[in-house]
Amino acid sequence: MDFEKILGKCGDCHRYQFMLMALYGFLMFVVSRHYFAQSVISFVPVHWCYHPALEHRSFEDIARIYSQFASPSCTRLASIDADGGNATASSEPCVRWIYNYDYGFRSMNAELNWVCDSAYKARVGQSLFFVGSMCGTLVFGLLGDSIGRIKAMILANLCGFVGDSATIFAQSLVTFSVSRLVSGLAAEANSYLMYILALEYVSPALRNTGLNIIMSACYCLGMISASWQAVWVGEWRVFMAWSALPPLLVTLFYFLVQESAQWLVTRHDIDGAVLRLKRVANFNRREVSEEDFEQFRIHCKGQESASSCHSMQKQSKLMDALKTPRLRNRMIHVLVVFTIITLCYNTMSRNVEGQGISPFIMFTLFALTLPPSGLFQAQAQRSVGRKFTAVSSMVATGLMAAVCGILLSFWQQPSTPVLVTLALISRFGISVCTGATMQISAELVPTCVRSGILAVAHVAGAAFSFVSPFILHLDTYFRAASSIIICLLLFVSAWICLLVPETRNKKLPMSLAEGEQFGRGERMFDFLRRQQREADDDLSVEKNEKLMPE
Repeated sequence: MDFEKILGKCGDCHRYQFMLMALYGFLMFVVSRHYFAQSVISFVPVHWCYHPALEHRSFEDIARIYSQFASPSCTRLASIDADGGNATASSEPCVRWIYNYDYGFRSMNAELNWVCDSAYKARVGQSLFFVGSMCGTLVFGLLGDSIGRIKAMILANLCGFVGDSATIFAQSLVTFSVSRLVSGLAAEANSYLMYILALEYVSPALRNTGLNIIMSACYCLGMISASWQAVWVGEWRVFMAWSALPPLLVTLFYFLVQESAQWLVTRHDIDGAVLRLKRVANFNRREVSEEDFEQFRIHCKGQESASSCHSMQKQSKLMDALKTPRLRNRMIHVLVVFTIITLCYNTMSRNVEGQGISPFIMFTLFALTLPPSGLFQAQAQRSVGRKFTAVSSMVATGLMAAVCGILLSFWQQPSTPVLVTLALISRFGISVCTGATMQISAELVPTCVRSGILAVAHVAGAAFSFVSPFILHLDTYFRAASSIIICLLLFVSAWICLLVPETRNKKLPMSLAEGEQFGRGERMFDFLRRQQREADDDLSVEKNEKLMPE
């Protein structure tokens, strides 16, 4: 009796799985707030250099006075007449500003005056956040394969709590950068470790629909709550205090979530795996006989003693996977696709300013695209499979990005509704690509090295995301440059996805040997023929039902 069968007896779509989904949703809510908190506190309101003659003027008057200068936000005035029609600029740098706070929110950049010549300071801290994300993803990913998913996830969230709490007291570039570095350690690790746990304990149907819908819905709620809670509290330090507290609650997961039984089997701890499965069965109120658990023990011990599963005996490490030719190639494919999609996601979806409307509203609109994209992805993967969904969404999003970029290059001054609509369409498409990539990547990698390989993929994606600002900067030379680059990258990613096997309705590999054999003999476009066969089978069933006498 293998793991899939014993899990089915213990329950793979019952009370424990529903609780696991709820906890995963809560964590995605926390992750979303943690991830975008640094963007919210760094919003730069409209600002102008201070002059005593501007103290009692309206923002409209101030904007009109400064409109005659090339750099109104950073130009210091030497003199100004009574009606403001004639103003002269000073050669001295600006040291004080007038801020038009968006919805009254006092951001970190405004409080610390990190604008104009000091605007780079916030970017340095944000860059170190991603450096922390790379380090934390790799460290906690490897820890997830050595000490367990639960312990690694809790440690990651504690780093997020410490980093966000320290950010509250930041007064200089050094303290801000160090606190963001520590906070970044939890940026990716906490989410994908819980994703792996949920993936290994739920049925394939719930794995597809449940995980995607819950992730998109709760991530959406996290983004919306982060933006409007900032407006509600009105001050960035109070907002950071609210964002720092939820990760502490994740420590309670240690008493609620069972360690991965599949991972324990690969660690040669069969008794530990059986203990977790019994707890799952008790929580689900399912009666499973000791004979069934004994058959599972015999199966696991037989797998350990078999030469084909020798890697399980050695407690497979990440380097062991590089010695398997087919699995090594698949790992490279997963790594490249994950890196490309992460780069494209960050390039297309992070820019919420400069769209002609409030960044808080833009954040909300971006968030509202997540639930429909998650629902669309889940339905598509259930109907046509993981591989077809990933490939088609990448091709469609790439074409859409190229068309939008070329359109904007010929339309010099597009209206705000057009800009917002194009941004939302792009966000929807790249969200589907990201969700499909995450799921097929996790299912292609064997359990024994899943956490480590996905950690490396997240690290590579975060590292290459540093290029995204430079890609966007190319638009200053040619408006469609970034869109065409994204289109080409997504096409390359779609082609690589054609090289990996389909995972729908298949038993996921646990050991390196199973990973090496997974998808053997499957050709590039076999997933299309399989869909045609399934469609023909469904049609035959419908015809037979109609021919049956009532």
